[in-house]
Amino acid sequence: MTETLFYHLERRSLEDILPGLVEKSLQRGWRAAIKTDSSERSDALDTLLWTYDDQSFLPHAQAGDGEASGQPVLISVEEGNPNLAQIVFYVGGAMPSDWDSFQDMARVVLLFDGRDESALAGARAAWKDAKAGGHDVTYWKEQPNGKFEKQG
Repeated sequence: MTETLFYHLERRSLEDILPGLVEKSLQRGWRAAIKTDSSERSDALDTLLWTYDDQSFLPHAQAGDGEASGQPVLISVEEGNPNLAQIVFYVGGAMPSDWDSFQDMARVVLLFDGRDESALAGARAAWKDAKAGGHDVTYWKEQPNGKFEKQG
């Protein structure tokens, strides 16, 4: 089944972590999808990916901006995989509605704010659903040095 990673953010914000993960995905030759909980968050991430690093460029678009199938990174609030991504990032409380829909994905990544009790509860429920769906699930916790370490 699909490799599913849960990233427990404790020290840095989503905005600090996500661009680097997206960049690494593109370096692997993967297309990426970013699923958000709201159009406002999609707008904010769109701006972030354009401006996060003056020395780098992350080609991307939001759903509805041009042809989705041609986008290396697509930000959306809707489910589905119109850009044929190999990796999907769930952020801001967005959660998969159907764990069986990831059979063609290399990786699913859920990033959640460990300082938010509702985000923790949502991640715990998603963990159970992913395990029940047969996914290869791992938990990554942010260390004091800012790196993520795989837990047990």
